[in-house]
Order: sequence, then structure tokens, then C-alpha cells
Amino acid sequence: MPAPLLLLLNFALSAYLTGVIWTVQLVHYPGFALVPAAEFGAYHRAHTARISWVVMAPMVLELLLAGWWAWVAPSAAAWWALGLVLVIWAVTFFVSVPLHNRLASDGAAYATVYGLVRTNWLRTLAWTARCGLLGWVLAQHLLAR
Repeated sequence: MPAPLLLLLNFALSAYLTGVIWTVQLVHYPGFALVPAAEFGAYHRAHTARISWVVMAPMVLELLLAGWWAWVAPSAAAWWALGLVLVIWAVTFFVSVPLHNRLASDGAAYATVYGLVRTNWLRTLAWTARCGLLGWVLAQHLLAR
């Protein structure tokens, strides 16, 4: 696959996932605190099952495409973009997933919901930075033509 197409696909996935993470950060996670404790378990299970369909395949594809782009067209931007994906994955699996597991087992503990909202800023900012970086590289590529 040519490098420009890989760049475009990376940008498209990053833009999609950046929109999703901002929605999660500003709407979904803060909304957890508003769910009555007696209904939180069912609400959280439904949220987790539904959001998985929205994010898992795009995240895996983003990781693969980020690595492919860095391999095919190595540059500082490509390596930074891949590094940001790795940061996102690390925060997801070492911070966010354990917090979700605590919510699933302990219910809507305010400290856990607050921790999820607070630590999710790491992913939100990393995806935003990645999207901005890829948009800048894409614009440079288009303007050079």
C-alpha cells in the first residue's frame, strides 16, 4: 500500500477515534456518576458491551496501520504517531480497563468514576495530538503537490 494512502487511513481512523474519545470523556464517563447505584451494574455492562463495538476494531486497525506507515515511510512524524498509539494502548489496558473492572465488581464508587474521568484525559489528549499531527502531515503532503 502506498505511503500516502497509509497516511490518509491513519488520519481517518485517528479522527474517528478522537471524536469517540471526546464524546466518552465529556458525556459518557461523567454520566456514570448520575446513574443510581442500584442500576449501575446493568448500565455499566451495557455501556461496556456497546462501546466495545465502537472502539475495538478501529483501535486494532489503527495500531496496525500506524506500524505499517512507520515501516513503509519512516519519519519523525510516523514514529511519533505510532508512539502515541502505543501510549493510548498502554493507558487503555493498564489504567482504564482496571478501573472499568473495579466499576464492574464494586459498582459506582465515586472515587473510581472520578479516577476514570481524570485518567482518561491521557487518552483524550494523546488521540487529539495524534490527530493533529497526522492532519498537519497530511496538509503538508497535499500542499506540496
